[in-house]
Amino acid sequence: MELSDEQFDALITRAMDELPQEYIRGLSNVAIVMADVPDEHQRQKLKLRHDHLLLGLYEGVPQTVRTGQEPGLLPDKITLFKYPILAVSSDEHSLFEQIKRTLWHEIAHYYGLDHDRIDFLESKGRIS
Repeated sequence: MELSDEQFDALITRAMDELPQEYIRGLSNVAIVMADVPDEHQRQKLKLRHDHLLLGLYEGVPQTVRTGQEPGLLPDKITLFKYPILAVSSDEHSLFEQIKRTLWHEIAHYYGLDHDRIDFLESKGRIS
């Protein structure tokens, strides 16, 4: 499947519109960006092997551990990785659903949820 950066960005915007807006409105000082693949710094930081697909990444200080006293705190960043997401998507519908799921997953990290809690909520149908 071929997809321009503009088309991928439009799908991210559509996914943001479809996610629960109380969580989207609660995002403060967060940049949501896209990249083709994780850069070398991100791969090293996460100790990713080259055969590991990373669909998205939250980089920042989760809300649950902030004290309000962090000096010079940079904006948090959520990155969605275009080529890995395309690699696990079989058609346009699954592509959009994967973008939406990945975006939600990274937003959940912003709110302090770990993978176990995110998986639990997804299994209960509370995150879609």
